[in-house]
Amino acid sequence: MAPSSATWKPALAFLSLALSALVWFNGLLDSLQRPSVATALDLRQLELAALAAPAVPAPLQPLLVGADPLEALRRELQRLDGDTAGLTAPPLRLQWALLERGRGDDAQARALLQDLRATAELPPSRRPLLDALLGSPSPSRSGEEPAASPSALAVADPALLAALTPDDLIATLLEPWSPSPLLRRLGCEQLSADAEDRPLRCLEAGPARGALWRLVGINLLPALLLLLGLALLVRQLWLAWRGRQAPLPPLQGPTLSGVDVTLLIAGGFVLLGEVLTPLLLGPLLSSAVAALGVDLALGQGLQVLGLYLGLMAAPLTLLAVLLAGLGPVPEGGWLQWRWRPLSLSLRWAASHLVMVLPVVALTGWILQWIWSDPSGSNPLLELVLTSGNSAALLCFAATAMVLAPLFEETLFRGVLLPVLARRLGGTGGVLGSAALFALAHLSLGELAPLFVLGLGLGWLRLRSGRLGACVLMHGLWNALTFSNLLLLGG
Repeated sequence: MAPSSATWKPALAFLSLALSALVWFNGLLDSLQRPSVATALDLRQLELAALAAPAVPAPLQPLLVGADPLEALRRELQRLDGDTAGLTAPPLRLQWALLERGRGDDAQARALLQDLRATAELPPSRRPLLDALLGSPSPSRSGEEPAASPSALAVADPALLAALTPDDLIATLLEPWSPSPLLRRLGCEQLSADAEDRPLRCLEAGPARGALWRLVGINLLPALLLLLGLALLVRQLWLAWRGRQAPLPPLQGPTLSGVDVTLLIAGGFVLLGEVLTPLLLGPLLSSAVAALGVDLALGQGLQVLGLYLGLMAAPLTLLAVLLAGLGPVPEGGWLQWRWRPLSLSLRWAASHLVMVLPVVALTGWILQWIWSDPSGSNPLLELVLTSGNSAALLCFAATAMVLAPLFEETLFRGVLLPVLARRLGGTGGVLGSAALFALAHLSLGELAPLFVLGLGLGWLRLRSGRLGACVLMHGLWNALTFSNLLLLGG
């Protein structure tokens, strides 16, 4: 039995490694074709700044929203329209047209509105607003009084329009567009006949204040965390230079061979988890969600959660089998979880999270400078950004903040790092596990920041001797990303 095992296991491991390398190589190349969520995030932040501007105190405006947030948003929409894909979403094209009218460029605004009205897919219920805008001249942001025509909506139903107050008329025109607060304000300003009355009539204080607080959460709080992280990093470097850092605790991990770990990562995680599970489980989940008859967004959330649970099943089962063959379990377990005391694990996690933030941010800035438009963002980011379903968001949160940290840290810092460290030393273990961790996310555009994050998680594993702290740090990192997306998405 032993000679047979010694023959087939290395062969199977080599085959798994070759196939996994092919899968990852193709996945990384395919990531170049996936859209980056960075463009959508930048656009959302500009929209948020434009919405919040009326509520921002004048001294803070350059810091929080810039000198002219509406003009910045207009330029970004214009830039996006010049890209290969173009600006296709009707609400965004309408927003662009309203911004052009707001700056007094009637010719550009009219061209955009006419082009939008000629779109075959535009629902008829949305056309009256375009008719009204095309039939009334521009009340510019400079405060010029428009000409007499209040609206060209007589083409719709004159008797109905006559019975509406100006505010009701504006609301009726905008309602089919399901407008965001910013689009509602811009539309109201362009449909209002009285230039002096527009700011009072169209400004909604509640959404503006809410946008202001969201901007604070998106910009100021991360800036404070970056400063704190830099201070902690400087302190760590000072302690290392002075030779006053605490000695590293013993690194404990499963005594698996390189063949076993290759079978676990390449065979269990990549081939069974990433390749086979979606093929087998995906259609079943789609049928189950369709049978439930749930909302589309909730259906997406349930499928993401179900697929990730399925992805975890095969490699964790294989890991359990491998650990069972190692003999008696050492004190504290093979993986050195060491959750307790939880307060200590949380302190380890929070401090290292803050320290890794500036390094990841610097890596991202350098990458942006070298590669201005990296593609291949995690599709889950776009789902979180655009979903308005609370139950779906709960599914996404459970996947990103609980399941992913538990699963990925078990494999990469719980098993892979200690096995590599026995052969390559602690530094080699951290580097190797971080590299595979970054590659596993199949995104060339995010490869460098994920590698740096993996280095931070590996450093925490070495310094704390606690896999539980790595799970907490990973979960907190994903929670920060998730919270940022929620703030931007509103």
